[in-house]
Amino acid sequence: MGVAGSVVSGRLRWQRAWRVARLAALGTGAAVTAAAATTGVLFGQARQARRTIPMAEAPPPRCDGTYGAKFPGSAITMVVLGDSSAAGYGVHRRRETPGALLATGLSRRLQRPVRLHRFAVVGAISAGLRFQVEAALECDPDVAVILIGGNDVTNRTPAALAVRYLVEGVRALRASGAEVVVGTCPDLGAIRPIQPPLRWLARRWSRQLAAAQTVAVVSAGGWTVSLGDLLGPRFTAEPGRMFAWDRFHPSGDGYAVVAAALLPTVLSALGYGAEHRPSEARPEGVRSLPKAAQVAARHPGTEVSGTQVHGSESGPAGRWAQLRRRGFFGVAATPQSAPAADTPAVEGLT
Repeated sequence: MGVAGSVVSGRLRWQRAWRVARLAALGTGAAVTAAAATTGVLFGQARQARRTIPMAEAPPPRCDGTYGAKFPGSAITMVVLGDSSAAGYGVHRRRETPGALLATGLSRRLQRPVRLHRFAVVGAISAGLRFQVEAALECDPDVAVILIGGNDVTNRTPAALAVRYLVEGVRALRASGAEVVVGTCPDLGAIRPIQPPLRWLARRWSRQLAAAQTVAVVSAGGWTVSLGDLLGPRFTAEPGRMFAWDRFHPSGDGYAVVAAALLPTVLSALGYGAEHRPSEARPEGVRSLPKAAQVAARHPGTEVSGTQVHGSESGPAGRWAQLRRRGFFGVAATPQSAPAADTPAVEGLT
């Protein structure tokens, strides 16, 4: 009886183990099937987006030249580097390109001529910045504006690699004496031809790259401005006006919003921020650079720059960074408890 009971008990244990293994196998198969189906959906959506978004055809208009030549004084030399968003793809008139808009605004604000050189290339990824920087350095620039990152996301360039190429360019420009302002990777999840779930992944990848760009650029002595979801609700509310015909690149009005976000930071980088910063700018206090980068990636139009707290550039969590956000991009008002611009609060670090 004892032997028979042992046999029966062993058989039952074996049957239970078999059922568990079978269920586990079915579960694994279901997971594999779900993963395969999801991958298939993503590839299908990527193909559909490529079919929907036209390939680049004619190059954007050249915008090189001197702006505000009527003004006295020596010219400020500005270079524009990066991809199609820096080159101004999507518009047909030179005055609508971001380079021309920035040069015009800078010239009018400072009442000085601005000499502009554009080296941005349609389709460029961060790895291509090296050649643009080498050409830009021959112009002995006072300030460089870089817009890069979107093509790194669509080409799935590892963020660490893309950031390494970017920071190498920033350091080379800073070593030459130029100030550097970087418009970080835009949120590709805002592009309408990209559908969920690919849109959600594109948004996550974009924000991760933008945050990494912010940390690296500010650490290298540059300034950043988050472009976020192509600068917020106006693009969502008026896509026909803010996007070009391809529904991917900004239109002339769209680039005007981009330039409006970048111009105050370019002025600040050149040392004219205090008297020329628009009234809409709101001080957001001081945070550790990694936390500031995360906040900026979620809020379009946010400027991040290095700063000091009690005479020190670094704290327990690393380098200090100053955040500034501008109300005309739909950003919520600063809480009443926020300090004045000349007495930034140091928020708790976690």
